[in-house]
Amino acid sequence: MSTLLIRLAGPMQSWGGDSKFDIRDTEREPTKSGVIGMLAAALGIRRDDKESLSELSKLKYGVRADREGLVICDFHTVHGTKNSYVTRRYYLNDALFLAGLECEDEETLKKYEYALKHPVYPLFLGRRSCPVTLPLVIGIRKGSLADALENEPLLCNDPVLPLRIVADGGNEGNMLKKDVPVSFSSYRREFKYRKLSERFINVNTVKETEHDPFSELEANDVSDANEA
Repeated sequence: MSTLLIRLAGPMQSWGGDSKFDIRDTEREPTKSGVIGMLAAALGIRRDDKESLSELSKLKYGVRADREGLVICDFHTVHGTKNSYVTRRYYLNDALFLAGLECEDEETLKKYEYALKHPVYPLFLGRRSCPVTLPLVIGIRKGSLADALENEPLLCNDPVLPLRIVADGGNEGNMLKKDVPVSFSSYRREFKYRKLSERFINVNTVKETEHDPFSELEANDVSDANEA
């Protein structure tokens, strides 16, 4: 088996769980439905293509919080025909995550890796107002999801140890979350439950030496200039 590792970082990201009406919340880590949705967009899969989404959802998913970030709230005033009201939208500020997708077939992961680097549709960190920053793809690692998340060097130099890992737990999972996408249709979004587990580890290696939250945007500017 092999694991595709993805770096999810940016000044702002938001991974909605139980968002309803005028309150748009965010989980403390990227959701499986959010990352699968990102991969589906990269592959050009339609929102209502249940068969393709079902295949993607079979991937074992996990995430390591290298920097938890701060939860912040943004207020929006919505003007209706008769009344106006305030909505609340929550985001993770300056968070950094290592996400992994495990699959038995490495060739399949290579296809997904290529799609994330050459997406059909724009990619976002949960919401359209939170663009993906580079590098997004770290690479494919031989071995299980658990080993990849534990052994990959830190993505920042200011972690709060121990690091938190949230992953698909299977029969050993001790938490339930409605986080497996069935359909992203604008008319009716559907999700199923999954079992997940949470644990904490210590990682001693450091990959980056400096931290500037806006450097994520500068990296994108340099990439755009090179492509131009």
